[in-house]
Amino acid sequence: MAVCEVCGNDYEETFEVRAAGAVHVFDSFECAAQKMAPICENCGCRILGHGLQADGRYYCCANCARMQGRMELADSV
Repeated sequence: MAVCEVCGNDYEETFEVRAAGAVHVFDSFECAAQKMAPICENCGCRILGHGLQADGRYYCCANCARMQGRMELADSV
């Protein structure tokens, strides 16, 4: 069995996520999102959808981007 790197659960059905040359082990999608999902620079929520990105900063939506002065970013429709 493997241990989830977020919650420490020793679970027989863990899974691996490979990103940026690293391997991460999780026992649930919830733990994977907690560790891997970027955080909105404005409201602090985890970005589980497409979101927006500029200069290494992430935003959950265009409204949050505008609140941080990024007027050029727009939501995809």
